[in-house]
Amino acid sequence: MLKGIPKIISPELLMVLAEMGHSDRIVISDGNFPAESMGRDAIVIRCDGHGVPEILDAILQVFPLDTYVEKPVNLMEVMPGDDVETPIWDTYKEIIAKYDNRGAEAVGNIERFKFYEEAKTAYAIIATGESALYANVMLQKGVVVD
Repeated sequence: MLKGIPKIISPELLMVLAEMGHSDRIVISDGNFPAESMGRDAIVIRCDGHGVPEILDAILQVFPLDTYVEKPVNLMEVMPGDDVETPIWDTYKEIIAKYDNRGAEAVGNIERFKFYEEAKTAYAIIATGESALYANVMLQKGVVVD
């Protein structure tokens, strides 16, 4: 165990977060996301017993968001015609605001199939047991400034 590292961050996840460099991206996926097929060229980390908000909160305690892009956090857009509410997005924005001064301004949306294409280029995908629909979130890593 280490001091200052959220207990939900496994040794494998901690190693991946440390390995990632500026502009690398990581996806925190909901339980419906095809993590294994999207992550064929990425590291897939299973966190099935956890939801996206708790993983997001833990990661942002140690992970700087990219300040060189307008939207370092991206959510999967709801498909036209899908009658789905996304209150979890408000939770994400509250969490992000705790760690990044841009708050909700740091969050963008990506069309579903474009999100899949972007996810295929991510450094890692964290597969959670999140049951909310359209609960996938992609983070772009920034730099640590002393």
